[in-house]
Amino acid sequence: MKNNIRIGVIGVGHLGQHHAKHYTKIASAELVGVYDTDSKQCDKIAKKQNTKACKSLDEMLRSVDGVSIVTPTKDHAKIAETCLKQGKHVFIEKPISKTVEEAERLIVLAKEKNVTLQVGHIERFNPALGPLKDYRVKPKYIEVQRLAPYMIRGTDIPVVLDLMIHDIDLVLSFIDSPVKKIEASGVSIMTSSVDIANARIHFENGSVANITSSRVAKDKVRKIKLFQQNLYITIDFLIGLTEVYRVVDSEKQESPDIISAPIDLGGTQKHIVYEKPNIIKNDALQMELINFVESIQGAATPIVGGLAGKEALKVALQIQNKILEGLK
Repeated sequence: MKNNIRIGVIGVGHLGQHHAKHYTKIASAELVGVYDTDSKQCDKIAKKQNTKACKSLDEMLRSVDGVSIVTPTKDHAKIAETCLKQGKHVFIEKPISKTVEEAERLIVLAKEKNVTLQVGHIERFNPALGPLKDYRVKPKYIEVQRLAPYMIRGTDIPVVLDLMIHDIDLVLSFIDSPVKKIEASGVSIMTSSVDIANARIHFENGSVANITSSRVAKDKVRKIKLFQQNLYITIDFLIGLTEVYRVVDSEKQESPDIISAPIDLGGTQKHIVYEKPNIIKNDALQMELINFVESIQGAATPIVGGLAGKEALKVALQIQNKILEGLK
């Protein structure tokens, strides 16, 4: 096992500079360089993080074990292929690529070269999800809202691939069943692309997910609600609040947080209890990059690997196509 994984960051703009910063804080990683087509920005971040400003991708790849690719989506596949072919471990910010075919090529390449391929679906590392490991979560219905005020950055791609894809990945991680049918609608308001979208995803096992995303809202909203028999969980990702409502046998209930009168269900007395699990705070991006470094070392596996990244992209593109069909 290597003690120091040599990492380079490709693309040090709005998000990439944070990748560079966090790698300097990971004990088992060494940030050996950054590269950006904007040489002024590249020099600025290299100086700030006390690392090398590489003049080309080839120069960087000669001295790294792995890279973070934080560039526009249209460049993901080409850059990742170059890195993978040279046997480098690759972390790609979401979405994994522009097309499903590109994603499949990257997955095959990573397997051939026996290297790590991880995709940056950061919401999987949100600390508000931590308490869910203590519950048997198998939702039959999921309701998701992700709303954000208008910002120029990111509007070159539709809201489905910009914002909704986070929640598509989360939904697919919760529901272990193939997608059966997708219904979707959306509208363009501020840009020539789709700014508000809603999708209803039906799964083979009968589960349903309803996802709404908007980038023209007044306030930020990032909430998910999970419903299943005897369990309802609501999570507010912005404020880090997870609330759990459970139906339990009254005679077995020891918690003082009973919020209902006894309910007779088939001769058994039940209560609804409310629980507010403790959230262990952490920086989601740092945890994500630690997962990448540990995966390279063989001490972990990627929480979101290439296959999961491809599946999220596949569903996102199906939703986007449904919306475009509706707009015609």
